[in-house]
Amino acid sequence: MNIYEFLSSPAEMARRTGPHDRIVMSSRVRLARNLRSLAFPGWAKKAERVKSLEVIRPAVESLSQLVGAFSETMDNLPPLDKQILVERHLISREHAAKSVGSGLVLNKEESLCVMINEEDHMRMQALRPGLQIRQAWMAIDQVDSELETRLEYAFSSELGYLTACPTNLGTGIRVSAMLHLPGLVLSEQINQIIQSVNKLGLAVRGLYGEGTEALGNVFQVSNQMTLGEAENDIVERLNKVLLQIIEHEENARATLLEKKPKMVYNHIGRAYGILANAHSISSKETMNLLSLMRLGVDLEEFTSKDRALIDELFIITQPAHLQKQFTEKLGAEERDLLRADMLRERLSLVARPTPKSGNSGATDKPA
Repeated sequence: MNIYEFLSSPAEMARRTGPHDRIVMSSRVRLARNLRSLAFPGWAKKAERVKSLEVIRPAVESLSQLVGAFSETMDNLPPLDKQILVERHLISREHAAKSVGSGLVLNKEESLCVMINEEDHMRMQALRPGLQIRQAWMAIDQVDSELETRLEYAFSSELGYLTACPTNLGTGIRVSAMLHLPGLVLSEQINQIIQSVNKLGLAVRGLYGEGTEALGNVFQVSNQMTLGEAENDIVERLNKVLLQIIEHEENARATLLEKKPKMVYNHIGRAYGILANAHSISSKETMNLLSLMRLGVDLEEFTSKDRALIDELFIITQPAHLQKQFTEKLGAEERDLLRADMLRERLSLVARPTPKSGNSGATDKPA
């Protein structure tokens, strides 16, 4: 089966909701696991990777939570389909680069995914919209418990679960949330927040994880260490920090509206103007401007029904999703032209932003 036919439509994805989803776009809990008797993927030769895939894949497919799942080897997935999975945050960029001896199992709801032979034998993850890391943890913990009855994990009574990377040693858990933080960026508080979060032993990364930039004012916050702390404690600690970041973002937006409303409305109005009228626009610029339109929805400059469209455009204007709509291979310049055509057409249905009543005549005050 073609992965794009299996996946939910971008419009359906954009309609998914969850707690605090104005700011928390999604929550994820990932577990790293390896098998005791087989070489880890980074050390394994091709035949060994194929062997471990043949052991792991049927065990994963047999799980009750993955009935009717999409299951495929990475060498059978076209590069474009792999990139679409990356753009939807269902697999890592590293896994997209894998070929023979690696695989993927994804449930129909796109809430559970197992990457086989990425950096570890298994990188299993649960995803939820909004702030739902507790729910994601319970879901993946159940999957992990069932798999452990079918497969013999590499485990040390002293060190816990053994992993390819030392930072995953112990529980092997990585808890993360993807946050939309335009208020903190516009108020120039984001670096201070990142430094504070880092001091708490958490990592802040860009849109596609480690080594990537925060396109669209989207940041990923996750735990860094997994050894010496129970899974529930890690989940609760991150949940507490996320609630604090949400509060800081809400306060930053409120302060900007109070002290610099014209600046905020100018950013949002310009974003709408460029997106609705441009004839060539890059993916990076599109995401940054859509972020400001999303902020405009939150500030009631656009109607609430426009949020789903903006979130859909976040997805379909990315390079692989855009390319998927055309049979011929597109260059970067061609994509920029077609992206602009799509944006003008879709945003023609969106009325120009109107500042919320009571602030339209306000003047910016000194900070």
